[in-house]
Amino acid sequence: MNRRSFGAGLTGALGGTASGRGALFGPGGGQALDLAVLSRYNPLRRILFYDDFDEGINGWAELESNHSGNLDDLKPNMRDMRPAQLSSCTFFDIGTHGSMSGTYALKLATRPKPFHNAAAIKRVTFTKPGLVQFETWFTFKAEQTFGAAAAWDGNVSPSERDFGDFTISNDVCEGENGPRYIAALRYQNTDFEGRPVQKWMYKTSLHVTTKMAREKGLPQDRDFHVANVNDWAEVPGGRQPLCFNETATKINWHYLRWLFSIKDRRNAELQVNDLVMDLRGIQVPAYDQPYRALNHLLNLLVDVRTHRDVRNFLFLDSVLVSVDW
Repeated sequence: MNRRSFGAGLTGALGGTASGRGALFGPGGGQALDLAVLSRYNPLRRILFYDDFDEGINGWAELESNHSGNLDDLKPNMRDMRPAQLSSCTFFDIGTHGSMSGTYALKLATRPKPFHNAAAIKRVTFTKPGLVQFETWFTFKAEQTFGAAAAWDGNVSPSERDFGDFTISNDVCEGENGPRYIAALRYQNTDFEGRPVQKWMYKTSLHVTTKMAREKGLPQDRDFHVANVNDWAEVPGGRQPLCFNETATKINWHYLRWLFSIKDRRNAELQVNDLVMDLRGIQVPAYDQPYRALNHLLNLLVDVRTHRDVRNFLFLDSVLVSVDW
């Protein structure tokens, strides 16, 4: 269903005006969802959830590894992921920027420590296998540094090379004993030496779970997504210089749409602004052991990682997840 027919259907059902405006309410009233907001998105047939961070953090929690009640059990590379924050996008020079629409965005902020991650996870379940689509408007930044060694020409900001990468991923387990798999797509802005890469990547190895780490030894501490830090490959046609703007405190919002299939156990498509990438030929690694407590698991994750001793930020204006169930 395209955006126009989706909006028209909702408008008719909800008594919207001829201008296409209406409001969608959850059980007992709930949060109103204006059709003007939906016009920024391209949802599938059914909306699973819409998170406007002007209304709160909406269940996006800090990611941490499994433990038995003793926090010393946490894996080293997941002991300090830092929780998500609500942010008005305030900077030292311009004051409050605000989100793309409204006041607050969801903000992930790393520590100023090389290879530090900040991550947020939304935990839900699915009713039946099918397509899932994650959409958001996002922006990313490295913290402004002062007296940077790189020459400044008045245009390109040296801070652009201080931003490492950000990743979107899922965690799906289909039944009581699996199968379980995690698809991850990363925008790698720079390499570990700060040289521009500006490509979309996909992972080629499994995330080392707590169970695997306890059975086989501790994982590496630079990248919690993969067994080895180099276990990433380029998405075909995935080179995309994104707008960083000319100053670290000027933000521009980007559209992202990620479609994956629980039924087919694979990615389907990634769209960022005008670039659409076909992901159907990309394999998603699956676990060869069952995970009994994860029946119908559907987790969604966003994270940001710095490569340098500079804080990196990822901001989400809002998130819409839709399905074809």
